[in-house]
Amino acid sequence: MNGLVLLGLVAVLFVCAYLFYGRYLVKTWGIDPNAKTPAQEFEDGVDYVPSNKWRVFAHQFSSIAGAGPVTGPVMALMFGWLPAVLWIVVGGIFFGAVHDFGALYASVKSKGKSMGQIVEQYIGKTGKRLFFLFCWLFCMIIIAAFADMVSGTFNGFSATGARLTPNGSAASISIFYVVGAILFGWVVRKAKLNGWKQVVLGVVFVLVMLALGIAFPVFFSKQVWTYLVFAYIFFAAISPIAFMKQPRDYLTTFLFVGMIIAAVFGVVVSNPTITAPAVTSWQPVKGTYLFPTLFVTIACGAVSGFHSLVSSETSSKQIANEKDMLQVGYGAMLLESMLAVLVIVVVGSLPSLASNGVLNKQLASLALADGATPFTKFAAGVTGLVDQLGLPQSVGLCVMTMFVSALALTTLDAVSRIARMSLQELVEDNKSLQWLTNKYVATAISLFGGYLLGLGGYQNIWPLFGATNQLLAAMTLITLAVFLKVTGRKGAMLYVPMVFMFVVTVSSLCLSIYNIVMKLFVTGGFVFMTDGLQLIFAILLLALGCMVAFKSGKKLVEPQSHSGSSKMAFEARNKD
Repeated sequence: MNGLVLLGLVAVLFVCAYLFYGRYLVKTWGIDPNAKTPAQEFEDGVDYVPSNKWRVFAHQFSSIAGAGPVTGPVMALMFGWLPAVLWIVVGGIFFGAVHDFGALYASVKSKGKSMGQIVEQYIGKTGKRLFFLFCWLFCMIIIAAFADMVSGTFNGFSATGARLTPNGSAASISIFYVVGAILFGWVVRKAKLNGWKQVVLGVVFVLVMLALGIAFPVFFSKQVWTYLVFAYIFFAAISPIAFMKQPRDYLTTFLFVGMIIAAVFGVVVSNPTITAPAVTSWQPVKGTYLFPTLFVTIACGAVSGFHSLVSSETSSKQIANEKDMLQVGYGAMLLESMLAVLVIVVVGSLPSLASNGVLNKQLASLALADGATPFTKFAAGVTGLVDQLGLPQSVGLCVMTMFVSALALTTLDAVSRIARMSLQELVEDNKSLQWLTNKYVATAISLFGGYLLGLGGYQNIWPLFGATNQLLAAMTLITLAVFLKVTGRKGAMLYVPMVFMFVVTVSSLCLSIYNIVMKLFVTGGFVFMTDGLQLIFAILLLALGCMVAFKSGKKLVEPQSHSGSSKMAFEARNKD
């Protein structure tokens, strides 16, 4: 399959989806450009910060476009590129983008409430507690998986003890990026820069940080980087969002967009051929089936429950005008889906890129090695493509390694804050547990749980992450359907996605539990710190998810009296 043709076709479909289906949702649900948003009503300079649409878009995209759009699609190639691309396109347009926009919309229309608080308002306090407990456990799984990916990417030494310069440079760039983001945010606030002046300053900061990082690499072991990453995300979770998170997301978006543009130009110039098989088999690996595995392996890029937490916990508190929600919610998701397809084109073309000389021997050996991670495959492939534009491969590999690690770091920024807020909201009504609402305590406990879960490596935690993530998406879609019904809005477009995702994720979690139990009693190899913790989490999350879905579903099928006045009653209640 010609990679350029596939990429162009998908791009056209996404543009049409935004222009027609996205606007259909806006028209159907309704927005008020003159309404006072939660960011304006509750502005506090910490979480509620009114921002222009591009800054909020940058935050949303940077936070949701974590390691998922790279890791999931690459792993899903075991089923062939065709099933993966079909799921990304259909899922992105009708599942993921609707899910993200819906969560943002419901939160903004509900005074900036998180999904858990929306559950409480429309389903009840028990549903809220279950939802927040689910979210908190889920956040620890994300922290575990992505922190392990980042520390592994920054590991400055090979198995033989040799220094890995690309990794060292990527780590150094990331350090400069944190410091530079804080300085950039301070300059923008003090000088009150916006528009093109802010863009120019951002590009300058990015180029300077890249140059400094490449010139001064740092070399630490993976274990040291693990401690440093957790120290960093602790700071990210407790600091005001405008101090570091928001400016870092803004600058990171330049990296993401630059990476996508460079890769697309590289695809245009190289015109690669996807040599990966279109379809492999129903069961390419023992114990792994196309259904339900494909639909939980590709989460980010198609539909991801984590995005609802970003939309309702952080982005909704920055929206300055309701008309910005389509771009932030629906648009950011489609861009992430585009990135996922780009990943499939690049990684699926690696053998042809190597045989055509686009990848030199070093890059080809890195990308095609048996133990190559999805990050390594994608970074090496894009480096070879960008080399066609004149960027030396030695420099390109350093930059690309940093790019893909930045994907995971931005998610860690967001999820550490969301984990802290989920735990605080979980216990806020319990007087005996008020000490847990302290942001330092809540953050420390959440990160410690993530650290323990990550001891077995991201490969072991990823299947559980994927299934849990998609179960959260199903729960969010059911909650949104209830919200739309209670407020007198049409929600039929959510019914198929929510039922499909619930069936998929329950099936996947049951399969994970079965495989772990088989390890324990039949095949052997059971290790408590990896398999045991995952088994406990899988059972807890499956039970919590089913209980929340049951309570939400019960509310959804209840007869709704006076539905015609529901929307007016809702809006009047939220103006009080």
